[in-house]
Amino acid sequence: MTDSPRRSPLRIALSAAALTVAAAVGFFIWQDFYPVQAAAGWNVQVLQREVKKAASIVPLADGGLLVSQELKDDQGNILRITPSGERKVVIDGLSKPDGLIAARGGWVFSQETDDRPVQMLKDGKLSTLFQGNSIQGLWDDGDALYAIEDRHDSGRLLRYRWSDGALSVVRERLDEAESITRCTDGRLLYTQKNRGAIRELRDDGHDPEILGGLNKPTFVMCDARGIWISEDSTHRARLLLWDGKGEPQTVLSFLKAPQTIVPDGKGGYLLAEGGRNRVLTLQPSR
Repeated sequence: MTDSPRRSPLRIALSAAALTVAAAVGFFIWQDFYPVQAAAGWNVQVLQREVKKAASIVPLADGGLLVSQELKDDQGNILRITPSGERKVVIDGLSKPDGLIAARGGWVFSQETDDRPVQMLKDGKLSTLFQGNSIQGLWDDGDALYAIEDRHDSGRLLRYRWSDGALSVVRERLDEAESITRCTDGRLLYTQKNRGAIRELRDDGHDPEILGGLNKPTFVMCDARGIWISEDSTHRARLLLWDGKGEPQTVLSFLKAPQTIVPDGKGGYLLAEGGRNRVLTLQPSR
């Protein structure tokens, strides 16, 4: 029996819809598994796999790593990975541990959840420095520790003074500010992900946008090569390097939610790719 003329258009429409859905699913699967691409002059490899929601990295003197696994609802932790690949949870029961830096002979970390403290682990002892709301980025200047809150239009930039524990609010009403760093020329820079911008912290309170038009910039780091920026995008995210002139260079593409980039102490870098639960190593090829 052949289809009636009335049913044929319906079947055609359903088939077209099914093909559209299949194509969309296939496209997202392709994006998820398409390999990361490095620009000319760079090599990228996977250093560690199965690091859940890898967010921040601290290289250790023995060649190992500390990595924060940014899971929600007290399922997150800070993981130590030895040079031989052995793993041990250093601190457990955290909710979205994000910021993690070495400071004053210990490690300072934050949790991107409201009413969670910034804490320090030193000599096996855990101490609370101060409270915050959804603190993500951390930066230590030696005399002061900076912490930035990732909130919509109500984030703050906080400064904690090591000498006496005084806490001050440097900026208020920030929109998705996620990272702060000091460059070699002395400038303090911070990101605003929702606005696609990097701003310079100025004493007069007017923070100029030094680079805009970015796709969800989450982490910023400065070194002799320039300003490194990672994009917290689920698909086709990039790692950028900007020398302060013209457009930034795309060093890595087809990333999935990259987070922290840090020097590895050997002339290369380590990058936390949270969207694929792994840590990448980036090395110059010349």
